[in-house]
Amino acid sequence: MSVDDPVVSLENVEVHFEQESGFNPFDDPETVRAVDGVDLEIPENDVVAIVGESGSGKTTIGKAAVGLQKPTGGSVKFRGQDIWEAKRRFSNSSIPYDEIRRSLQIIHQDPGSSLNPHRTVEASLAEPLKKHQADLGPEDREARILAMLDRVGMSPPHDYARRYPHQLSGGEKQRVALVRALLMNPDLILADEAVSALDVSLRVEVMDLMLDLQAQFDTSFLFISHDLSNARYLAEHADGRLGVMYLGELVELGKAEEVLRNPQHPYTKVLKWATPSLGLEEGAAEPPVREIDIPDPIDPPSGCRFHTRCPYATEYCRESTPDRRSVGEGTHRASCFRLDVGSDYWRSDPLEGASLEADER
Repeated sequence: MSVDDPVVSLENVEVHFEQESGFNPFDDPETVRAVDGVDLEIPENDVVAIVGESGSGKTTIGKAAVGLQKPTGGSVKFRGQDIWEAKRRFSNSSIPYDEIRRSLQIIHQDPGSSLNPHRTVEASLAEPLKKHQADLGPEDREARILAMLDRVGMSPPHDYARRYPHQLSGGEKQRVALVRALLMNPDLILADEAVSALDVSLRVEVMDLMLDLQAQFDTSFLFISHDLSNARYLAEHADGRLGVMYLGELVELGKAEEVLRNPQHPYTKVLKWATPSLGLEEGAAEPPVREIDIPDPIDPPSGCRFHTRCPYATEYCRESTPDRRSVGEGTHRASCFRLDVGSDYWRSDPLEGASLEADER
């Protein structure tokens, strides 16, 4: 293991699910291509916010990144060690699987569902400490739990420690979930729609708390959201990156300000148009798409998967799959043929309703 290894790296990750094709039990199951060929590296003390419509694969890729979803193709590594190789029985991995699991934590959308309703806050928080830090005595465990509750604003901590989940608000449950993750001294926390269930007034407060603790603990965050304004807020304030998922592919990735100021993938422009709260510029009256409906992930379009909706698509987009290309000299990259001035895209006929002209509809 090298100190230069990213905390987590995903290389050409695929996650395909089989589901029953219908009522006939003799029919072959259909394959849902939830994630298809995603590459992503998350270094130390980094924040990556991934956004996309429902069914885009963003939650699946998040769970794959923290070892909760086994990929059907490609690899997921923790500091250079393949996570699923480490999990194999009698594995000779350089990093034990128990250490990997402790280092990769998750905060769910509904923290209440992950808290035992019959246990106090202190009892729920003590359980993972007993497993992963068995050398801590009861008094040391209690002192650490109380200190963390106080740090996230749950004061007086003794009072909150003795409450049950039904005695907490949604925001307080989310703070408990954040404390439980941080008690493990993790290297990466997956926050899966962690603020979407909260009132709007609480979302910024909880995101600010996440950012403050992320900086204090030098923990990386992978933030999953369907709301571009939430993803943008977290990524920008952490000087992190914003990723855009579409139909199982990571189609754009870069610094949040760069991606939103100069979006290069047509789908990113759709998300930006659909988020008027960004206040970045006055949007157009009509969405910059030819079709509203998302294609079926069981039978995704050939070539560029966005070509069925893209206002700039040509016959070439239907036949060929774009690679992710650099935008300028920074870390901004996008998967679109329009980034390559020498591409055959520019010599191909537009699809019905599309145009090669870069109108910013």
